[in-house]
Amino acid sequence: MVVLDATIVNIALPSAQEALAFSDENRQWIVTAYALAFGSLLLIGGRIGDLIGRKRVFVVGLIGFAVASAVGGAAQSFGMLVFARALQGVFGALLAPAALSLLTTTFTDPAERGRAFGVFGAIAGSGAAIGLLLGGMLTEWLSWRWCLYVNLLFALPAAFGALSLLHDRVQAEKPRLDVPGTLTSAAGLFLLVFGFSKAESDGWGATITLVSMAAAVVLLALFVVIQTRVAHPLLPLRVVSDRDRGGSYLAVGISGAGMFGVFLFLTYYLQATLGFTPIETGLAFLPLSFAIMLTATLSTARLMPRFGHKWLVVVGMTMAAIAMVLLAQVGVDSSYATHVLPALLVMGLGLGFVFAPAMSTATLGVAPHDAGVASAMVNTSQQVGGSIGTALLSTLAASAVTGYLGDHGPQAVAQATVHGYTTAFWWSAAIFAVGAISAAVLMKSGVAELDPDAAPVLAH
Repeated sequence: MVVLDATIVNIALPSAQEALAFSDENRQWIVTAYALAFGSLLLIGGRIGDLIGRKRVFVVGLIGFAVASAVGGAAQSFGMLVFARALQGVFGALLAPAALSLLTTTFTDPAERGRAFGVFGAIAGSGAAIGLLLGGMLTEWLSWRWCLYVNLLFALPAAFGALSLLHDRVQAEKPRLDVPGTLTSAAGLFLLVFGFSKAESDGWGATITLVSMAAAVVLLALFVVIQTRVAHPLLPLRVVSDRDRGGSYLAVGISGAGMFGVFLFLTYYLQATLGFTPIETGLAFLPLSFAIMLTATLSTARLMPRFGHKWLVVVGMTMAAIAMVLLAQVGVDSSYATHVLPALLVMGLGLGFVFAPAMSTATLGVAPHDAGVASAMVNTSQQVGGSIGTALLSTLAASAVTGYLGDHGPQAVAQATVHGYTTAFWWSAAIFAVGAISAAVLMKSGVAELDPDAAPVLAH
């Protein structure tokens, strides 16, 4: 539901804009309001789960997300819709880390853990693509409002299942809330995500972009200093200083940045250049989802116990880079079957090798009272990576279009637009190549050992 929401609303935006009569300049706030609230509150959301119980926070997050979705679906004004999207982000920041940390602390048997993280990684990796299809179907067949109402169909059964199946375990060692760390991390992450969103809309040289970025760097640096000084840090540095966990967070972030080259620009290419409808666009992404599901479940259940996580992530990143190089060959008259489909299949197979092993390794071996914040770092990495990818690739694509028009004249608009897309694909390939090198350098070889005392079983 959380991953789905990143793309499902994008499909509904034109219809929502027409219904509520808001401007193109304001349209980005429907996406940004969610990203700002979600990205800035994830660390504190994860720590709240550690403090008061993950089952409780998970259920509160689900119900809150459902209520916020209902408010958004019923919105009669632009302001009400933005408020509902921000509220979704707040409850998503409770929900997402609680979900991952419940997996971390529930499945301690290596075989069970592998299967659980395979399923979780498959959903996390394919949810965005499924969101495009579901968004297209709901918008075309029902109304844009159902792109928000649909969350009730996920949240309410999940809350019922959580209440009846999950068990909270009282922590023997309950961490205290690190107030200075909470304030500096929330403000720093807010300004970081805000800065990247302003870079996309206003440009990298805009005053608001530069001030936001500079303030974010200062606050996040202060946050790191605070974490070394306080007795009960919000994010104990031992969580991220481990090479495997640090490499895994970086892998998730780089994947989030590179994936936007697929979803953002390939969506535009399919609809604007090849003339696909929203539903056809969603269907076009399904092979990517199926490929992710295949390798995500295979990688953690079968391959990680034999080969370890490092080379799976390296191979996955390399495959994703190759897929982007294939996509960079598309032209104005290319066909889906020969140019797009092969790249999507290679991309999906590669991302499945990245997401599930990285998410599993990122939370492996953390103490039970740190499971929530370790899980939150996975979501934070993905969110910040996505924000960087959107801003960076949008800027590079726009400047490529401008340069092409300057060289070839205004009659070459179609070719210039595709040139912008392929420029973004080339840069995405470079991002994934950096990811492959980073994983090879940072991560340790061999099969990671699970500390039997790290995460006692919570539920049966």
